[in-house]
Parts: sequence; structure tokens; C-alpha cells
Amino acid sequence: MKKNFSRKIPLFRIIFAAFSLSFVYYLLIPISQFPQKGGDFVVSTEPADIESVNRRGYFTDMTRSEVINHYSDQFSLVLFGFVRTSPLRLNYPPEEARVLIRDQTRSTFLEELVFPFRESLYINGFEPKDDKDAIIIDGKRYRQKVIVKHVESSVLGRVSLGIASVILLYFLVIRILGDMGKFFAIKK
Repeated sequence: MKKNFSRKIPLFRIIFAAFSLSFVYYLLIPISQFPQKGGDFVVSTEPADIESVNRRGYFTDMTRSEVINHYSDQFSLVLFGFVRTSPLRLNYPPEEARVLIRDQTRSTFLEELVFPFRESLYINGFEPKDDKDAIIIDGKRYRQKVIVKHVESSVLGRVSLGIASVILLYFLVIRILGDMGKFFAIKK
């Protein structure tokens, strides 16, 4: 019954195949480079900020929204040569910075820009509230310290997971369509 119902709608198979090929194309696009620093960013040379090529620290006078918007613009994908996509934006409690960024990381906000199945960019900001925590570098006081962490995935891993997801989704949709066919056949 399931096979007969799915054969009645070849349009579903065409649409699903187009979706699947587009999804695999999305997974195969090369990983983006580490985003460029903002205009007024001063690179931190603290040992924790330079121990990994995928994590960088900066001092800046930009606001939280300006920092997030800057990295959202920098961390985008161009699909099919003309469709620019922005990442999903997830907000975390600042306490998670010790797990997601680095232990002993101070934080007032933590956000993740993510392309599902591909890569993530974590943006942690620390804006001091007390004068004792003020950020003063080379005699200049900064509004905040920003730590950016880029988390990549391997092409093989993401394509394998993506193809497995597409196959499971196909069988799930076929099952649902088959059940709908039975349901409407009973109604008649």
C-alpha cells in the first residue's frame, strides 16, 4: 500500500530529489574562513586567546548587537553563486562560556551563529560592570572583550550524517503518506 501511494505522486519524488541534491550541495560547500575582526578591534595577546587558531580574543568599544551583526555578516554562505544565507542565531546563558569557549572565561553574553550540519561560530562577550574589572589596554579603556571560537566539521562527517538524515526522512515521509492514503481510503 505504501509503495502504491508513493507511486501515485511522482511529484513528491522529484521535489524530494531536488531537496536532497540541494542539501548535499549545501554540505559540500567549503568551510568558511575565520571571520575578519571588526573595524576597531584590538587583538588580544593573552595566552588563552592565542593558544588555538580557531579561537581569538579582541578588545572593542562596539556594542553587543554591533559585534553580533558584524560576525553574522562575515559568517555567511553563498549558495548557487547568488543566494546569500545568514546563520541561525542561538543565545546561551553566560555560564555556558566555561564549557563552550574555555574554562575560566568571563562572560556577560554568549551567542552561537550556526549553519546546521556544518559549522558554528561562538561569540562570547565580557562587559565589565565594576571599575575593578575595567579593560584597559595600553592606557585605553575598552567597553568589552570579545572571544570568538570557530567550530568546524569534516566534509566526510557532515555529508555522511546529511545523507543518513535524508534517507531516514524519505522513509518517514513515505510512511506518513502511506498512512494518510489508508486513512483517506477508510473515510471514503
